[in-house]
Amino acid sequence: MTSTRSVWLTPEAAQRLRTELADLVAAGTTRTRDDPAARGRREERVREIRELLATAVVGQDPPDDGVAEPGMVLTVRYDDVDDTETFLLGMRAAEHGGIEVYSPESPLGAAIAGARPGDRRTYRAPGGRTIGVTLLDAVPYGRAQR
Repeated sequence: MTSTRSVWLTPEAAQRLRTELADLVAAGTTRTRDDPAARGRREERVREIRELLATAVVGQDPPDDGVAEPGMVLTVRYDDVDDTETFLLGMRAAEHGGIEVYSPESPLGAAIAGARPGDRRTYRAPGGRTIGVTLLDAVPYGRAQR
C-alpha cells in the first residue's frame, strides 16, 4: 500500500488488525527458520497493517446525512433484477463481522459513493456487464448496529 488516504474501520476491525500485527511481529522475532519468501510476505503485511492503522478513522461515524460514503451502511436495489442488498462501504482488508463490505474502490463502491437515496448509478461488473443500482438508504454504521 502506498496511499496516505484515510480509511474507515469499525473498532472491531481495527482490533483484529492490531492483533494480527502483534502476531506477525512476534513471529518475526522468533528464531524460526523462515524461508525468504514467507519472511517477505510477513514483512509486507506488517507494513500494510501499520499503514492502514496509521491512516484509519476508527469507529467515528460519518454525518447522518444520507450520503453514501465510507462508514455508511447502504441499502441498494439492483435495477435489472429488482433485488436489494445491504452492505457496509468500508475497508475490505479487515473483516467487519456479519455484514458484507464493499470497498470505496470496488466498482459498486466507486459508483455509489456520493449518492443520496433515490439516486441511480451504473457500474461495470468484472465480467464487463453494466449494472444499474439505486441507493435506497444510507445510515452510519453505528446507528445501523443499534
